[in-house]
Amino acid sequence: MKNVFKHGAIPASFIGESIAKHQSKTGIGAHNIFLGQVRADTINNKTVSAIEYTAYEEMANTKFAEVREATFEKFNLTCMHIYHSLGTVKTGEICMFVFVSSLRRKEVFKAIEYVVNEIKDKVPVFGKEIFEDETHQWKVNS
Repeated sequence: MKNVFKHGAIPASFIGESIAKHQSKTGIGAHNIFLGQVRADTINNKTVSAIEYTAYEEMANTKFAEVREATFEKFNLTCMHIYHSLGTVKTGEICMFVFVSSLRRKEVFKAIEYVVNEIKDKVPVFGKEIFEDETHQWKVNS
C-alpha cells in the first residue's frame, strides 16, 4: 500500500518535479491539480500560524487507497497521485497535493473535485490549529 504522507510542508519543487515526470506520457491530454494551503485564519481574535497534522498512518493510508480506487472506477483517469502532510505546516505552505491525469479535460475537472471531497469526508487525518500565542484547537473541516 502506498504511503501518501510527507513530513512537513509539500515543497513546490516536489510538485513541479511530479508534473515534469509526466512529459514522457504522451497519451495524456489533461492534468488537474489541487493544492491545499494552510490559511492564517483569525478565530476568536487569534491568528492561526500553523497546523499540526496527525493520523494513524496505516488506517489513513488504507482509506486513501479506497478513495483512490473508487475515483479510478468512477472516472476515466490515466493516473492519480495523492500526498498529504504530517507534522507542522506553517501558514502559506502546502499541506495536500492531488494530481489527476486523463485523455480529456472534462474527466480531470470532475475527478479532482470528487477525490478531494472524498478525502476530506472519509480519511482520518486530524489538524490542530496552532495560534500565534502558542495555544491551539482541533480543526473542523468546512
